[in-house]
Amino acid sequence: MNRLPRRSALALGLALLGGAAFAQPPAAADFPARPVTLITPFAAGSGPDAVLRLVSDKLGRLWNQRVVVENKPGGGGFIAIDQARRAAPDGYTLLQLDSEHIAALPHLYKSRNFQTLQHFDPVASLFRTPFFVAVGTESKWKTMGELIADAKARPGQIVYGSWGVGSPGHLGGQQVDALAGTQMQHAPYREVSQLYANVGTGEVPWAFASLPSSQGIYKAGKLRYIAVAAARRIPQMPDVPTMGEAGGPPGLEVNSFVSLVAPKGVPPAVQAKINADVAKVIADPEIRARFDTFAFEPLAWSPEQIRREAEAKSRTYGELVQRGNISLE
Repeated sequence: MNRLPRRSALALGLALLGGAAFAQPPAAADFPARPVTLITPFAAGSGPDAVLRLVSDKLGRLWNQRVVVENKPGGGGFIAIDQARRAAPDGYTLLQLDSEHIAALPHLYKSRNFQTLQHFDPVASLFRTPFFVAVGTESKWKTMGELIADAKARPGQIVYGSWGVGSPGHLGGQQVDALAGTQMQHAPYREVSQLYANVGTGEVPWAFASLPSSQGIYKAGKLRYIAVAAARRIPQMPDVPTMGEAGGPPGLEVNSFVSLVAPKGVPPAVQAKINADVAKVIADPEIRARFDTFAFEPLAWSPEQIRREAEAKSRTYGELVQRGNISLE
């Protein structure tokens, strides 16, 4: 049997060790050593985009690295998703998604056989937004109970609008039908501003609305909020009753949470660092103040909790999509 000389064997061993060290991902303490890219499916100027840009600025200062936001709207979120999927799993490319991209897309695009969390790992949470029931100021409905009573008396005749098939506004309307025993018609819009303008004129009787998307029409005196689909009243709108208080289904909650995910394979230590640093940034008073203007609830969930919350929403959305025979294919 041939043996390497002792000195050669030692040199080979050191070379192998050096190669192994080179192949290992950089330590979390060294992350990030270069610029980080945050991809988002949301359009520039939207609420989630505004939050992400503020977060990116704070992270850039904390990390002493550039943190770049890339807007890739369109395609139901798949343009941004597909770009992020092609990135190396090293933590240098993160993707901003809302809970519908994570939990509803698999049910809405069944032929794609795409499960978001089979390709991405949750890394850090950002915020959750509640949705209000908005009607025109001239609407005869003063409470959710009155809206539901009218819908029961006129099955199939009451219309609600949303910003798209499969959106929280659409699926929230499906939840109202399921829990209240009503049968209303859905009118999807491409332009959010047009949706709430039409609610204000009464062309569309009602719609779910977040504060950022509807505040312009509300402040112009064209909208009223008759309920918030949440367990508690929202501090920014303390006079708006909860769904249960307004005579609607007591357990109905309509909200969306926004998180950062990473291509599968990012080292756990790097994921943990990103999670901790994002939580630190979210606690910044400037960001909290900005969240307050949007009625966004800051979140500091662990990756495991993000996954649990997404799985719970997926179960709900799966039932609603099946019940309403909803598809985006």
